[in-house]
Amino acid sequence: MTSSQSFFEYLSHYVTPHKRQLIEAVLAQRTRYFTVVLEDIYKPHNASAVLRTADCFGIQDIHIIEKEHSYEVNPYVVRGAAQWVDIHKHTNEQSQAVTNCFDQLRSDGYQIIATSPDAGSVSIHELDVSQKIALVFGNEYAGVSDEVKAKADKLVHIPMMGFTESFNISVAASIFLFDLIRKVQSQTNIQNFHLSEEEKQLLREKWYRGIVKNSAIHEKVFLNSNDM
Repeated sequence: MTSSQSFFEYLSHYVTPHKRQLIEAVLAQRTRYFTVVLEDIYKPHNASAVLRTADCFGIQDIHIIEKEHSYEVNPYVVRGAAQWVDIHKHTNEQSQAVTNCFDQLRSDGYQIIATSPDAGSVSIHELDVSQKIALVFGNEYAGVSDEVKAKADKLVHIPMMGFTESFNISVAASIFLFDLIRKVQSQTNIQNFHLSEEEKQLLREKWYRGIVKNSAIHEKVFLNSNDM
């Protein structure tokens, strides 16, 4: 057993049985098959609401494209969700934030689907889930940028029945993720939807460290005692 594994076993004694059981239930449903990308969101509470929504639907990764606006978690909105998801920020050095983000996602097997009501956009009902999806949402005022539209593999929209053109971003994210998860659950040919055992263990260790107070001090004392 490695020192990391030994420390994890030690740390687990400081996590209540109820919390350990809850973590296992969440890990069993966690996924990286879908991910959410937020482009230049300038209202932090909206982005934080999307983080909370993503966690509720078992989405592990959130990508933040920062152009003119940087993002900081709003703790009053996420209600702790930020500690359970992985946030990946893409800064706009040399105006490459979108390109760098999309290149990374494509290398990980994602198709890039941008949300937009523009002509040529397909309905949410037509969205195919046979391949991993990175779902891109734009900012509250302008939606996704022309750059995102040009570099995305496809545009998708939620059909509207009223005068308003679009939902609030957090509402839209909820509708999209609910529909995507529902589609996957209705199919039997989706491969690798859930996390691998290695991914689960890495998250398990990360979450335990986040739950146990002063875990860094615990680790230092534990490793020093085992070196003696």
